[in-house]
Amino acid sequence: MPEHRFYRSFAARSAPGASVALAYAQPLLELLEERGQNLAHVNQDERGQPLFHPAAETMSASAYLRLLDQGAKHCADPHFGLHVGEKVKLGTYNVYGMLLMSCRDFGEAFQQTMRYEALAHDLGRSELIVEGDVAEYRWHSLFPDASPHLAESVFAGIRVFGDWFAGCKLPNAPVYFQHTAPDDIREHQRVFGPEVQFGASCHHSRFPAALLSWPVPHADTGLSSILRQHADQLLMQKHRQHREHEIVHSVRQTISEQLAHEQWRLNDIAATLQLSPRTLQRKLAETGVSFQQILDETRHELALSYLQNADFSLSDIAFLLGYREQSAFQHAFKEWTGVTPGAWRLQHSVTR
Repeated sequence: MPEHRFYRSFAARSAPGASVALAYAQPLLELLEERGQNLAHVNQDERGQPLFHPAAETMSASAYLRLLDQGAKHCADPHFGLHVGEKVKLGTYNVYGMLLMSCRDFGEAFQQTMRYEALAHDLGRSELIVEGDVAEYRWHSLFPDASPHLAESVFAGIRVFGDWFAGCKLPNAPVYFQHTAPDDIREHQRVFGPEVQFGASCHHSRFPAALLSWPVPHADTGLSSILRQHADQLLMQKHRQHREHEIVHSVRQTISEQLAHEQWRLNDIAATLQLSPRTLQRKLAETGVSFQQILDETRHELALSYLQNADFSLSDIAFLLGYREQSAFQHAFKEWTGVTPGAWRLQHSVTR
C-alpha cells in the first residue's frame, strides 16, 4: 500500500483585497527596467491611473497581473513570465523567504511555504502530495483566467530559487502546465529541462520524494521560532485585512445591484446582507470607510462606465445610479470630477 501524505495551504480561493507584496513584484519591475521600458507608461490601468505606488508595501493582485501582461506586450516577449521567474531571489518571498532559511530540510521548507505563501502574494496556493517515493507539487492559481505568464513565472521562480536554496543545480523534474502549448517550447525546456508538458489538469511538477529529506545548506534553525512568531502575526494581520475587504466588497457589490431598484440606502443594504444597520456601520467603521463613501465611489465608477456607452442617455444613467432627478446626478458628477457628465463624455471617446 503506497504511502499518502498531503500538505495543503489555506483555502485556495480568490478574495476581495487579494494583494501582492512589492518585494514579490521586484523581479517583474527589474526585468522591465532591464528591457528599457518606461515604468510610468506600463504602470497604468485602463483609465491611465497608476496600478501601484512605488512607496507602498503591496499592490493589488489584479494590478500585478495587468503589469505582467503589459510587460509581455511592451517587451514583445512571448516568454515574459519565464524570464520574470528567472529573476527571483531570496528577498522576493518577503518575510517567509527568511523563514525558509531556518528550515532543516526541503520537506520543512515546503510546509512553511504552504503556510506562509500568502505573505508574498494572493496569486495562488500550493499543495504537496507524497505517494511512496514520488512527490508531486501542485500550484492552484486563484486567477484561473490569468494568462500563462502567471503560472510560468511561478514555476520558473521555484526552479531558480530551488537551485540557489540547495546550493547546487537540482535534477530536472517534469513540469506540467494547464494551459495549451505555445508554438515553440524550447525556452521552457531551457528553464525546466526536456520534460515540459501542457494541457494538464493542474499546474504541477513531480520529483523524487527523497528530495524532501535534503538538508538546507547553512540553515540557521535557531531563528526558526522567532521568525515563525513574526510570520504568524503578519499572517493574522493579513487575514483581518481580508475580512475587512470582504465587507467593503459585499457592500459595494450589493449597492451596484440595487441602485436601479431604489433599494440602495443603508437599511436596504444591511437587510440584504442580513445585518442590522448599526452592525454594518460598525464593520465599515473598522475598515476606515463609511457607507456614504462606498455609495459615492460606486456611483462614480459606474457613471464613468455608463458614460462611455453612447446608447445610454444622461437620464438613463441617472436612473441606473438611483437618482430620481437628472439634475441630482449632474450635480454629484461635477463634485466628483469637476465637470458635468456631458462635458466628460465629449472629452472621452465614446463607443456604441
